[in-house]
Amino acid sequence: MVSAPPDLMSTTKACKMAQSPDPVAPADEPARQLALDLMQTRHAALAWTDPESGSPGISRIGFGLAPDGGPITLISALAPHFAALRQNPACAILLGEVGDKGDPLTHPRLMIRATASFIATDDPVRSELRAAWLARQPKAKLYIDFADFALVRLLPQSALLNGGFARAYRLTARDLCP
Repeated sequence: MVSAPPDLMSTTKACKMAQSPDPVAPADEPARQLALDLMQTRHAALAWTDPESGSPGISRIGFGLAPDGGPITLISALAPHFAALRQNPACAILLGEVGDKGDPLTHPRLMIRATASFIATDDPVRSELRAAWLARQPKAKLYIDFADFALVRLLPQSALLNGGFARAYRLTARDLCP
């Protein structure tokens, strides 16, 4: 039996993959609502790029919502992701917790691709963001005004929602607006 050369086999495989239907659906209203529900959490995982090595990093962060519904966080300059986001504001946020029972991969989770935007201490919007942050993270009152802390908007670019087994959706930044 004669087999096809490796380059022809890989081209054939790539063509078959290109013809396969996309398993990730556009967002519908229940997917949008689930994404908004997941955004009610008080913490998240933040992915960022290390400015020195170019390798990825991930941190647990406090998470909140601005009055307009957009994601925000509070970051200390002592955290490695502070300098990383200053140099390269592209980041991703993972929201969602594993429940007490069942396969962890069947629980809903939301990955938001975002751009970090640091809020200057003299920015007029800072007081509004500060109040929103403290409403959800009241213990932060002890340190929110320290000079090394910054409020940061996490401006969504796009998102992927895994709503559980066989429930994957692509979301736009607009889909994440309440």
